[in-house]
Amino acid sequence: MSHAPALVARAARVPRIAAWDSVFIALVIGHVVVLAAAPPWYVIAVALWWNANTISHNFIHRPFFGTARANRAFSFLLSLLLGFPQTVWRDRHLRHHAGLGDAVRFSRRAIAEIAGVAVLFGAMVAVAPEFFLLRYVPGWMVGLGLCWLHGHYEHAGGTTSHYGRLYNLLFFNDGYHIEHHAHPTLHWTELPRAVEHQRHASAWPAVLRWVDGISLDGLERLVLRWPRLQHSVLRCHERALRKLASALPPISRVTVIGGGLFPRSALIVGRVLPHAAVTILDAEPAHLDIARAYLPNHVRLTAGRFDGRTAVDADLVIVPLAYQGDRRRLYAEPPAPAMLVHDWIWAVRPRGVVVSWLLLKRLNLVIR
Repeated sequence: MSHAPALVARAARVPRIAAWDSVFIALVIGHVVVLAAAPPWYVIAVALWWNANTISHNFIHRPFFGTARANRAFSFLLSLLLGFPQTVWRDRHLRHHAGLGDAVRFSRRAIAEIAGVAVLFGAMVAVAPEFFLLRYVPGWMVGLGLCWLHGHYEHAGGTTSHYGRLYNLLFFNDGYHIEHHAHPTLHWTELPRAVEHQRHASAWPAVLRWVDGISLDGLERLVLRWPRLQHSVLRCHERALRKLASALPPISRVTVIGGGLFPRSALIVGRVLPHAAVTILDAEPAHLDIARAYLPNHVRLTAGRFDGRTAVDADLVIVPLAYQGDRRRLYAEPPAPAMLVHDWIWAVRPRGVVVSWLLLKRLNLVIR
């Protein structure tokens, strides 16, 4: 017997529409209005992907209404809006949570929803064939592709979470995927409280997680080949550091983690904080050999690994974007009096500045 039904909060246990569920219902109405306005294909695609991973997903685990009839009606509406039967996806998704494979059963409700989608498609062909063929179908197919990409990278290499604030604001904490699997019926507003220290996290939302496969070292080597690119990279990073310099405490010792292939941080510190002693700590001795050609002799080069937990004997520690450890721990428990953390542009912190919109990068200051 399937255990999937245990993973969904039954309608009888939801006595009324929660305040946040009311927001979801209002957003569904907004989605209907957008679709009725015959938008471009890319709007259709993004709206489908967003709805499937926020409203529809939350509705699967915690039905919004207190009666089965109301929930069935809302499921039918979502089926028409997204262009695929909500009941079929619900059954498949709950089997995924239970580890029972992807097989689904076609109940009467599922068949009714499939028939409703077919009738809607037929009506669009009859009333607005150009919109259906040139906008809706391409957008629908791309939207489903985004949903597949999203689901694949949520689990590629193991179930993975993304803790970016902007993404979780726009997607109602969808990034807390490890926590969601551990507590499938937990309301989305409670997921941040379920975070544990041992977790598999990515700096990228699921749909962009393929970027993890792009080597940042490879991009650094590209910078090494182009002097004009080096100049541009140094300029935007120096501008960001100077904006934060006035908020720094007195600095006499700086440790740069992963000074790496192109030691931009050490070069910039030498300009902005000329009296500070600079140490580069990098786990790859070969990187230090490359960096040595760009740096003055007084910069200390040390081979070693930064674990993010041990205190660093420095007034300021600079952490690169390529850092593979627990960034949240760095922000919560900085191992030095001051830290500058290179992060993705959506990792907004109270003390931080954008390095480059093109590079999707920002620099955040943490004071202990």
